[in-house]
Amino acid sequence: MARVADGYFPEDSVLRRVHSERAVGLLYGQRALAIGAIAPLNFIGTRLHTRRPERPFQRLAQTGKMFEAIFFGSRADADAVLRLVNTMHEGVHGVLPEEAGSFSAGTPYSAFDPEQMLWTVAVVADSARVFYELFIAKLQPAELDALWRDYVTFGALFGMPEAVAPRSWAEFEDYFSARIRSPDAHLTQEARSTGRAIMFEIPVPTLNAPAMRVHNVIMLGALPAPIRRLYGLRYRPADAIAFRAAVTALRAPRPLAPGFLRRGRNTRFFDQVANTESDRLARGSATFALP
Repeated sequence: MARVADGYFPEDSVLRRVHSERAVGLLYGQRALAIGAIAPLNFIGTRLHTRRPERPFQRLAQTGKMFEAIFFGSRADADAVLRLVNTMHEGVHGVLPEEAGSFSAGTPYSAFDPEQMLWTVAVVADSARVFYELFIAKLQPAELDALWRDYVTFGALFGMPEAVAPRSWAEFEDYFSARIRSPDAHLTQEARSTGRAIMFEIPVPTLNAPAMRVHNVIMLGALPAPIRRLYGLRYRPADAIAFRAAVTALRAPRPLAPGFLRRGRNTRFFDQVANTESDRLARGSATFALP
């Protein structure tokens, strides 16, 4: 794997361009986790080895900061994160304790399973592309292929064999479409509850509540139809109109906004979400109801 002097992804990489946009960085993780939850081996394996399941937004925030360290940081920064994640993943293996959709009790899972690693990369790649094209610009076929190569590199940093990955963006789209429409796609009761909370119940200060209503309109509209059906989410014509209006309203003023508002790392936003969740728990108010 080729490396660059200042990090694994050079300034002109498509991945770095895409993820440096706040419109991507502040939205892709929620959509990715919600879609990722339709894979029972991934969701249950992660859930069984999560120390604080009542703090899903802390995990979301930590993951966001770790990924940004890899996307934008030096190799030393990235390697520190990768060592930490590798240590955590070493303990994530076992068997399903009970049936989950088409997966029977006793089915093995592992954080190092190549197919499970590919699915984790896939939901990130699809979500980042969706929000970039919604709010910034359409990516051309050559850019999409370059973006997918970057994601394969990203997965390989965590140990994913490159041979398991589709060879182009077109192949990736076929793979992703098949996965979200597969009879194996299944949400456990907890996955459905957690996924809905991740998408629509982000803990933010009260002053930000109006913005979250717009956020939720966008999140619902950005989901693929098969995912909405799995979550039991209605998407009426009025929802589609509201979605298009929200995207237009947010996209139109973007060229006039200062660069520091449009692009950059999102650490302070991630920390705000995690801290609000902590404050609510300290007051005895659960972030969301576990089933």
